[in-house]
Amino acid sequence: MARPAHTSSGKCSNLAPAEPPPATKLFIDGKFVESKTTEWINIHNPATNEVVGRVPKATQSEMEAAVTSCKKALRNWSETSVLSRQQILLRYQQLIKDNLKEVAKLITLEQGKTLADAEGDVFRGLQVVEHACSVTSLMLGETLPSITKDMDTYTFRLPLGVCAGIAPFNFPAMIPLWMFPMAMVCGNTFLMKPSERVPGALMFLAKLLQDAGAPDGTLNIIHGQHEAVNFICDHPDIKAISFVGSNQAGEYIYERGSRNGKRVQSNMGAKNHGVVMPDANKENTLNQLVGAAFGAAGQRCMALSTAVLVGEAKNWLPELVERSKNLRVNAGDQPGADLGPLITPQAKERVCHLIECGVKEGAALLLDGRDIKVKGYEKGNFVGPTILAKVQPNMTCYKEEIFGPVLVVLEADTLDEAIEIVNRNPYGNGTAIFTTNGATARKYSHLVDVGQVGVNVPIPVPLPMFSFTGSRASFRGDTNFYGKQGVQFYTQLRTIISQWKEEDATVTKPAVVMPTMGN
Repeated sequence: MARPAHTSSGKCSNLAPAEPPPATKLFIDGKFVESKTTEWINIHNPATNEVVGRVPKATQSEMEAAVTSCKKALRNWSETSVLSRQQILLRYQQLIKDNLKEVAKLITLEQGKTLADAEGDVFRGLQVVEHACSVTSLMLGETLPSITKDMDTYTFRLPLGVCAGIAPFNFPAMIPLWMFPMAMVCGNTFLMKPSERVPGALMFLAKLLQDAGAPDGTLNIIHGQHEAVNFICDHPDIKAISFVGSNQAGEYIYERGSRNGKRVQSNMGAKNHGVVMPDANKENTLNQLVGAAFGAAGQRCMALSTAVLVGEAKNWLPELVERSKNLRVNAGDQPGADLGPLITPQAKERVCHLIECGVKEGAALLLDGRDIKVKGYEKGNFVGPTILAKVQPNMTCYKEEIFGPVLVVLEADTLDEAIEIVNRNPYGNGTAIFTTNGATARKYSHLVDVGQVGVNVPIPVPLPMFSFTGSRASFRGDTNFYGKQGVQFYTQLRTIISQWKEEDATVTKPAVVMPTMGN
């Protein structure tokens, strides 16, 4: 019989002590291993704040072992033919498709987003894996024959070596899948550090990669916080770092990693504006604004968090509020939920603080989601759709990225004034214009200083055959994620200048057997 446990009343209980929550393992050299750390971080379900697991802060020796494994696997993997690497990725994308719903359930449990949104999270990452399968075209070099007699020049792409990725909490599948599949198909090995709040999806994806035939050591996973980030920034064997997350962390990683001679790409925060022209399709535009502002509870760097209503479009505000009221806030696994909770109580507190700042600084609170109650989930981190109107560019709620289900609304008299508002904002991740006038759309697209522009498309995240092109304060580095630029980031260009003199040619025995390639 188990020893009695003391309850808070001081009376004895015959109940056994509660078992510790399941521990997330490290993934080192092809094995899922229990960490020997003494420091653990609890993983919470954001809808209930119940502890659903725990994640280790990897020890120094465990992190070193992960890099050693990457380094050991590098030679064979980098020399594996591109066709063989492609075949592993082809099997991997099918396994992700087969297990998409299972990965989505893990995301909803740890991150809180609705199941439909979680499935979209996995699917958008899957698209990058599918794109990585076109590596045979993406890695083509260039040739200039006979630059002088008997001399040719050609280039080809080689892997960098050991690369690393640091991922945020808001897209537990998509963001890691932006990173390690592209790096690995180019011949690199990879060290991944997911957000300590949402490790489950990546661990599942690692098992699927192993099942697809990826050799041991080509992907290793560590867990942790600041010490793990510093380890990645400082380790001499890590040649490149991919990061997505907040500006504070992104600037730090870019500076520290670059100082140590690493190639760094850092996607950071945003304040994305949706400019609404009075000639826009009203029905479609209102729906697009509501979905893009409040979907994923606003916890995405491409959320359309700011509306700029031009001219008579300001009269649409009452209808915008009514449509926003109709969104259903609930735990992500509940049927019909449109948006789930924020990731932590601290995130909820920060969002509510910024809403209050807006009110104090003179914004009009047209819809307040701070006191929303979700039956059965009273301890969850819920904030309902919130709309602040009459916002001015000097207000805190405008200057800071809120990262919650809050839409701030500014007004402009003309398109030129709207463009000026957007260009004065330091961020450059994404923007959208809603109009039925092609000339207006073209002018906006060419004059606005933002990396990604949607025309009647509220969240202009490009498909992976293009590259994610956030700019200004939203990005540090000179080569963006996925697409052709992703391949450029994870490879180095080698140029060969070759001379074979014609007079040195010799005759050999003719080959009559069909040559084989790719092995």
